[in-house]
Amino acid sequence: MNLSICTISFRHELISIDQLANWAKTNNFQAIELWGAHALNLADQPNYGQDWLSGFNLHCSMISDYLPLQGPEHEVFSKVHHLCRLANHWGASKLRTFAGQKGSAETSPKERAQIIQRLSDICTWAEQHSITLIVETHPNTLADSVDSTHQLIKEVAHDNLKINFDVLHVWESGADPIVAVDQLAPHIQHFHLKNISSEKFLDVFLPPNVYAASGTREGMVPVFEGAVNYETFLEHLIYHHHSDLWEMDASLEWFGHQAKKVLRNDRYQLQKLEQQCQLGHVISQ
Repeated sequence: MNLSICTISFRHELISIDQLANWAKTNNFQAIELWGAHALNLADQPNYGQDWLSGFNLHCSMISDYLPLQGPEHEVFSKVHHLCRLANHWGASKLRTFAGQKGSAETSPKERAQIIQRLSDICTWAEQHSITLIVETHPNTLADSVDSTHQLIKEVAHDNLKINFDVLHVWESGADPIVAVDQLAPHIQHFHLKNISSEKFLDVFLPPNVYAASGTREGMVPVFEGAVNYETFLEHLIYHHHSDLWEMDASLEWFGHQAKKVLRNDRYQLQKLEQQCQLGHVISQ
């Protein structure tokens, strides 16, 4: 996988983009997933961008934001074009958002139709900048289950809409991530990798808690130490989807404490797993 760190992991740390890029390079990451808030706040410093990042042998895999899918069209139009220009400046080809703010079962047909139309419009606007719109599998959105995500893709009916497959949130929905990744494979363009010690702590990932500096981090654990079996999931990608999904962009999305320590170890464990799988494949031949 082409591994990214997420700048949101360092949202409560006193650390610069220069330090993050240098650390990512030193620890053998390939990219940075830039939080929309960070991209917007760096906009008045144009020396930071694609060319600067390439000096660290890194690229920007995606800009992650939360586009308004309801309300005045001119407001979302302006924000989308601004973020797409920033994505172009950073050399990112993807802009991520959520599909609304309510679960599929709680969204009325009228609300769903409005969100679908807005997503279709954003796909068209983003395409003008050669940017792909990415919707994340996430609770309390229209992509909160495999079936609803499939329905969303069908209803938007735009080639410029793709999926960020968040493994934990797919598991949270009750789906088997291995079955789900096979079902959604043609639409996936990014992965988010994170884990939890137990399903009883899943509320720790609710946005108000994640964004709060004083929020609890109880239950957040490294990728290979939680309730989701990442070893089995990633082995499935390696053995069954090697040429497409395994070589795709993936972000280690860590929201807890000691970000550098956890991310460094998770990256090492991913590399170790890949090497073991490759060795096993050679031996089996």
